[in-house]
Amino acid sequence: MSESIFHLKDKHIWVIGGAGYLGQAIVQFLSRSGARVLCVDLGNKAQEFITTANLGEKVVAATLDINDTGQIAQFITEQESSQGPPDGMVNLTFGSTTKRLEDLTDNDFDQVNHTALTATFILSRETASAMKAGGGSIVLFSSMYGVVSPNDELYAAPMQKNPLEYGVGKAGIIQMTKYLAVHWAKQKIRVNCISPGPFPNPTVRQQHPDFIERLEKKSPMGRIGLSEEIAGPVAFLLSDEAGYITGHNLIVDGGWTVW
Repeated sequence: MSESIFHLKDKHIWVIGGAGYLGQAIVQFLSRSGARVLCVDLGNKAQEFITTANLGEKVVAATLDINDTGQIAQFITEQESSQGPPDGMVNLTFGSTTKRLEDLTDNDFDQVNHTALTATFILSRETASAMKAGGGSIVLFSSMYGVVSPNDELYAAPMQKNPLEYGVGKAGIIQMTKYLAVHWAKQKIRVNCISPGPFPNPTVRQQHPDFIERLEKKSPMGRIGLSEEIAGPVAFLLSDEAGYITGHNLIVDGGWTVW
């Protein structure tokens, strides 16, 4: 893929969940675009990815478990002190039980949405506080299932159901995006979100070809999304080219939610 046309050179971008399937594509694209990237994930995942992908000095690894919300403020203070204030932050973290509605407990629901909503709010709040001097761009991640409900027929056994608490959390991200965008606009902090459509990871593609075929039939474009097709939209929202865009939910789904 060629170098990005978006103006991101020397911008300091934090990617939370950067060692995941979509996160890796985003980190690599931002790095190629000239950004200084902080790749954040659980344990040693970020460093292992950076080493394997040979990303060089422009990508730095860090560890954070946003489920432990008490860590977030300290993490951001430490990163701001060592790396400087962020110009942008992308949060890809999510929670899910994969349980059927009939088996979902109230504790399951609370725990998942602690990650999806509470931790995301705290992370965004503390990041915005670190950005205040010069403004910045925050990109949160929702989902097509924050916009529409899953069709259970697509998730026939042995595929696990796409669960209720996941969709509720992702719908909440869209509304949170709008609130934060309005609240922080005068501080020159833009807040937008991305709602990916069908982007199954390589393991799912390999192990469940029948499921992939069903997804492709449902998509107007007749195929699933590729991870690099998320990276460009994220880079755009982080860039100066999107300077008048805030509070927006950018749906990247091949037309899934259109019909």
